[in-house]
Amino acid sequence: MNSSIVLSVLSDDRPGIVETLSDVLASNGGNWTESSMLSLAGQFAGILLAELPEERSDAFLDALSALKANGIHVIARTSPGSGADHDTRAVALELVGQDRPGIVHDISEVLARHSVNVHELETTVQSASMSGERLFLAHAKVFIPAATDTDKLREELEDLANELMVDLSLETPK
Repeated sequence: MNSSIVLSVLSDDRPGIVETLSDVLASNGGNWTESSMLSLAGQFAGILLAELPEERSDAFLDALSALKANGIHVIARTSPGSGADHDTRAVALELVGQDRPGIVHDISEVLARHSVNVHELETTVQSASMSGERLFLAHAKVFIPAATDTDKLREELEDLANELMVDLSLETPK
């Protein structure tokens, strides 16, 4: 039987981090299944789902702990499975507007109030093409429980978007 292990990785950014992680995983008979990794402000950050034989899990976790000596910090958690709630529906949330402190908090507060689970979130700040002002862009995949009043959620998000003066859309992916 296989174990699913979720890894959170943080290190000073440099070549070879992914190779080191993949070597430890392959050395323990594991499979790299899903990941999201990037460099932010000189730091390498990533999250990875690994699958490997249960009997190799302890050796794998020990090998990951040893990476700290190389400046690679890993937090590992055994996962019971997919964790996906089948009584939800996936929705894409897109937001574009002038950047300001607290924008993620304001949106996530509305989502949490409606028990919406943020599955994926990607944000960036860039200069607007004409004015040069800082634009905040967010792309999220969220799961809305079937019991949630979607019209009420949409209304609250639209009210907040008007207050923040941002464009916000909530669409079912095709």
